[in-house]
Amino acid sequence: MGYMIATGNCLGCKNLFSFNPTYVPSLNDKPICKNCIEAANQAKKKLGMEELTIHPEAYKFQKEDA
Repeated sequence: MGYMIATGNCLGCKNLFSFNPTYVPSLNDKPICKNCIEAANQAKKKLGMEELTIHPEAYKFQKEDA
């Protein structure tokens, strides 16, 4: 059994990061890093808006079925 992870540039900050393509938050198929999601959640919280949910597996390796 192997593991899989993707890498790409964050839509928000443009930094390269690794993520699980099945669960990473994205907009128009462009992944968003954990730091940007957390920053967005802080801003949303201050405005009294509902925060974005981060899947627990979003930034972890994914088991690959062989």
